[in-house]
Amino acid sequence: MRIVVAEDLYLLRDGMVRLIEAYGHEVVATATTGPETLDALRKWRPDVSVIDVRMPPTQSDEGLRAALAARHEVPGLPVLILSQHVEQLYARELLTDGASGVGYLLKESVFEADQFIDALERVAAGGTALDPAVVAKLLSSGSSNKRLDRLTEREQSVLGLMAEGLSNQAICQRLFISESAVSKYTTSLFGKLGLADDDTSNRRVMAVLTYLGLTGS
Repeated sequence: MRIVVAEDLYLLRDGMVRLIEAYGHEVVATATTGPETLDALRKWRPDVSVIDVRMPPTQSDEGLRAALAARHEVPGLPVLILSQHVEQLYARELLTDGASGVGYLLKESVFEADQFIDALERVAAGGTALDPAVVAKLLSSGSSNKRLDRLTEREQSVLGLMAEGLSNQAICQRLFISESAVSKYTTSLFGKLGLADDDTSNRRVMAVLTYLGLTGS
């Protein structure tokens, strides 16, 4: 994979570059400010990028703004956002465009090498990767969606793990059920949420947005 790393802290940026390259991927560019990040995304259109939310010059949400601007120009451009803390507003802004290929992790996740690389690869493949803490924060303040009441307890469990970005295979391992059972629950919950069956990847994204209270009831 061709990857852009945008992080203003040298030690963390260098550590991520070394980790990514150790797993056989290529870092095509690094950036330390919001404007540099946007320029790099426009130039390289990477397979995935890792972007810190808060970057110079304002140390507010420069990184996120660069990611959103790039995804506006190149819909679906895969981005994995890193944040020191769960910032609900930022997570919502990233997710509500409805496109796939997004991730939002806490920075501490970088220190779990396999987990971090797995998240990168899932986002690059057009999936989602959300830190469980981000999911919990969004759920705690999300608006009620009556469609979720139609789901069984097992279907809600499957959907919750789907929100974290887990594949059907990973979900079956987490819940100790067969992959065919996960597929059955997934198909069922898509139907109950009123999601058409013409685009499975998009249905997963829309199901997650519904679960997190980011779509209408």
